[in-house]
Formats: sequence, C-alpha cells, structure tokens
Amino acid sequence: MTAHGLDCSSVSPYAALWDLDPRVAMLNHGSFGACPRAVLDAQARFRRQMEREPVRFFLYELEPLLDASRAALAALVGADPADLAFVRNATVAVNSVLRSLEFGPGDEILVTNHAYHACRNVVDYVASRAGARVVCAAVPFPIGSPEEVLDAVLGCASDQTRLALLDHITSPTAIVFPIAELVRRLDERGIDTLVDGAHAPGMVPLDLRALGAAYVTGNCHKWLCAPKGAGYLYVRPDRQRGLHPAVLSHGYNLRRLGRNRLHEEFDWAGTDDPTPWLCVAEAIRFLESLPGGVPQRMRRNHALAVQARRVVCDTLGIGPPCPDEMLGAMAAVPLPDDREGGAMEMSIIPSPVHRLQRRLLDEFGIEVPVYYWPSPPKRLLRISAQAYNGLDQYRRLAAALGHLL
Repeated sequence: MTAHGLDCSSVSPYAALWDLDPRVAMLNHGSFGACPRAVLDAQARFRRQMEREPVRFFLYELEPLLDASRAALAALVGADPADLAFVRNATVAVNSVLRSLEFGPGDEILVTNHAYHACRNVVDYVASRAGARVVCAAVPFPIGSPEEVLDAVLGCASDQTRLALLDHITSPTAIVFPIAELVRRLDERGIDTLVDGAHAPGMVPLDLRALGAAYVTGNCHKWLCAPKGAGYLYVRPDRQRGLHPAVLSHGYNLRRLGRNRLHEEFDWAGTDDPTPWLCVAEAIRFLESLPGGVPQRMRRNHALAVQARRVVCDTLGIGPPCPDEMLGAMAAVPLPDDREGGAMEMSIIPSPVHRLQRRLLDEFGIEVPVYYWPSPPKRLLRISAQAYNGLDQYRRLAAALGHLL
C-alpha cells in the first residue's frame, strides 16, 4: 500500500536491522527511541577502546572523536559545529539555558499548554525562584491550522516576555508547530526563543542557522536512533556568553587555544560514558545507508504516520484532529472520555501508565502510550512511525481498540 506516493508496506523490510522483541508491535518510538544493531555494535567498539586504556582515551582520543561526531551532526541540522554542544538529553539542555539566564520580578516566560512536562517543571522552578511569571498560551487540540498556533502564542507575548520556550514537535499532541514563523515573529518583538526540538532531528528537515533561534535543543536517541544519552544544544553565537551547562566542571575557567567556551564547558562534566555522543555520527551513517537516506526516512515515516492515523481514526469513527501537514512521524488520536477512576499506575517511572496501555501490551502485544491530556477524563493515544514499522501493526492496534473501547 502507498501513502503520498511512498511505500508503507504492511511488513517493513528494515525491521531485522533492529533487535526488537518480535512478540511486540513497537508503536512508541517517540518516547525513548530504539537503537539499531549497527549503532549498538559501534557503541560496543567505542566502549572497548575506552576501557582498553582509559587514560589515553579520555586525555588524547576523546576530543577528536567528539569533534568528528559533532561535525556530522552539524551537517545534518544545518549548524556550525562551534555552536553545538553535546548534552545527555533535551531536558538537560533546557535546564542549562534557563538556569544560566537571569530573571526578575515582572519578567515573563512564555510557554504553551503542549509543553513537555519535565521542561515545564524547569520553567516553573526558575520563575518561582526569581519572582517571574509563567504565561501559558492555550493552543487548541484538535486544531485546524498552523495559524491557530501563531495566534495563541503571539497573543500571549508582551513587553515583559523575556523568553519563550516552544516545542518544535509537541510531545503529548504530536503536532508540528510553525516554529520558523514563531521564532521570526517573536524576534521582531525582541523576544528570544528556546526551541524544545526533542523530536525534531531525524523527523523533520532542520536548518538551525536559517531558523535563527537563540537556543535550540534536540535528542539524537529518538528519530536519529543514537544510543540513549545523546542530545545537543545549539546556541546562537551572540547568546553564548554567560551560557553554562547545568553541571559546572573544569571548563568553567579552562581556556585553551583553538577550543571555544561552549565546547570547553559542555564536553566534560566529570568522568562519564561519552559513547552515546560518539555514536551520533554512526547513527547518521546508518540512516543514510538505507535507500534514500535520511530525507527518504523522514518522508516515509510521515506518510506511514498519516496512513496509520487514518486507520485508527476510522475505527474510532472520528476525523483527524489536525491537518496531515502538521504531522511529522507521530500522531495523537483522542480516545473516548475515561469515566473510570484509578486508571493510572502511579508507581511507574518515569511517568504513570494508563490501564488501557497495559492491556494493549499484555493482551495484544502492542506498545503504544495512552495518557490523560489536557486532564482527565480526556485522554489521547499516540502512535509513532519508524523504519521498522509496517501498516499491519496499526491495523492490529485498531482491531484491539475496537475490542477494548
């Protein structure tokens, strides 16, 4: 079967490149990603190199390896390597930016109701300590067009807005914000934007230079399929002064010829396992080795997400909650209101799991997130589409939902 002229066949020919549980339809790549065998093999090689002679590795070999991996990432996301720092994940990057900036009483930090919970926590923490105010723009969902995002966000910006934390692709609702236009319009009003692009690299084309945001973060363990612990922070050159990592280390006052401050401070935060960062280049090479490379994966994953959403929505008897062009490689679908109490397993880390999510896994072998949004009894189901997925998996999901709902 095809969607948008691209192959969305029922069985993916690339599933064997991942070491996934064959009993489970993995439709939740968006939460933690999944690392292909080739990238895991590369990580194992780097770890053997590190443990064979740790002193030589950390003192002499690590920095050139970091620079090479950073250069590959920079080429993919349209940035100068000098403006990119590796971080463990987007949440660490958001902490680094927000806790480097100085806010005071009367200042406002602008967010939306679609913000990722962990990052919203950082905003609330920083604002409360500084006496600043958090302003939350209510972006509707279901939503009819990108203009509704612009209207909601720009309508809440004011002369007191110091910073806007905005998602590129929202986590709970899986919609692609018109981020370039948001950044441009806010910049015209003298407002910096911190773009939470956790899902963006590998899902949508990026050109961070052209975007022009003051700060952009992204996770490489999601749609780029790098190991967990690989993310980046882009900082526009005019905003690098005074920007520090969430954890200060030797680089805070270390200045070496030929190394910039961003790399000095972020590349070393104490002894840790740097192999996820080193594997970013390998993950990019892996995706480029597939037919059509990264651009074709983006197009195919988008086409599959659109087709899969249609299958689920048809089963539920509802229309799509946003236009196809506002999707990347994920889609959120509203479920009937949950009228039963106690549906969440609250002891689960890192977030509670809905009873329906557990039933889909235990009874049907389907891994897909179900959660309340914006609040109970409203709930959403979010599907992801990656190279290892095929349309039959979403038909299996639709049949299970028809049975359970």
